[in-house]
Amino acid sequence: MNRRRSLSLALGSLALATGCRRKEEVAVAPAEPTPAPPPAPVKPLEGADLVPAKIDASLEIRTITGLRPFRPSGYVVRREEREGKTLVHNYGHGGGGITLSWGCADQAMRTMESVSGLSCAVIGGGVMGLTTARMLQLRGAKVKIYTDHLPPDTTSNVAGGHWWPVSVFDSSKRTPEFAAQFVEASRFAYRYFQRLVGPRWGVRWVPSYYLSDGAPDNGWMAGPGGVLHDTQVGFKDFGPGEHVFPAQYARRFHTLLIEPSIYLETLLRDVQGAGGEIEIRRFASAEEILKVPEQTIFNCTGLGARELFKDEELIPVKGQLSFLKPQTEVNYNLLLGSYYMFSRGDGLLLGGTFDRGQWDLTTDDAVKRRVIEGQKRIFDAMAKTRHEHLAALAKQHTPI
Repeated sequence: MNRRRSLSLALGSLALATGCRRKEEVAVAPAEPTPAPPPAPVKPLEGADLVPAKIDASLEIRTITGLRPFRPSGYVVRREEREGKTLVHNYGHGGGGITLSWGCADQAMRTMESVSGLSCAVIGGGVMGLTTARMLQLRGAKVKIYTDHLPPDTTSNVAGGHWWPVSVFDSSKRTPEFAAQFVEASRFAYRYFQRLVGPRWGVRWVPSYYLSDGAPDNGWMAGPGGVLHDTQVGFKDFGPGEHVFPAQYARRFHTLLIEPSIYLETLLRDVQGAGGEIEIRRFASAEEILKVPEQTIFNCTGLGARELFKDEELIPVKGQLSFLKPQTEVNYNLLLGSYYMFSRGDGLLLGGTFDRGQWDLTTDDAVKRRVIEGQKRIFDAMAKTRHEHLAALAKQHTPI
């Protein structure tokens, strides 16, 4: 009995030991910590491929001023008969003279049944006078321009050249009739300028960026639903964190940039090449204008129409532009509030003034400093954000 009991106890002890070893073998090791998810990839920002403009007072090459011929109710295109002459008015285009030029010249032509074979006088040698003269020639008229100034010494040479019809009228004064006229002229000019793209005319396509700290407005003219929205090619809005610019929002669309120094000189050569005559002359009154030998007269006198034709609604709006040394690597326009930058072949244009009722053409050093310093802050901030963003992209080897 003792032997059997001893054997039974030994076998029980063995089973118990085996069971303990099995429990030890199946014990679960402590769980490893869950690894952190990889950081979200850095997405390329709008504008990261653009070169920030270098803004510094030491780069200034000139500062100039000009007076925009502005009418709150909009420009005038109208025909009248006076003292046995046909007089067609085409003036008062505010800040949209170059932009609207071909469209308004077409409207001026259409106040006549036909101009073919007529001898016409054009009073004024700025963009509106030259464009009207060239349109008359293209429709079969003989033209003589009377002007006291020609390019490069016209108000049109002081224009920015950005194709977009702004500062043409006050919204509160816009009538349905003028609105239809304005949209028609804008569309005609937009199509016509596309024929002139290239180095001969100094016209090219560029992206324009409008910056704001609030969501961009969609007004009567621009943005989805605007009457000219279809001319905003490549239109897109970018919100916070989607672009490199120093504002919460950026609106982009492509438009035309016209270099006035090239464009106006080419237009003048074409008018002269087609047989246009030019007489350098200053008129003191409408009565003096009506004494020219031509029976049909086109009044393109801009701000001069205020005194010549007693249009007291026509007022000057002074603009001052500072040009820095050209920066051909900057190939876009940028606008923020009253500040704007257009990169042209004759210089990096910096603007930011719209002074109603100001006749004095003297340059203002305080305004120049404000504009240059303000734009320096804009582009320095853009350069900093762009640099940091490109470094982050390089770190993860993501191409722009």
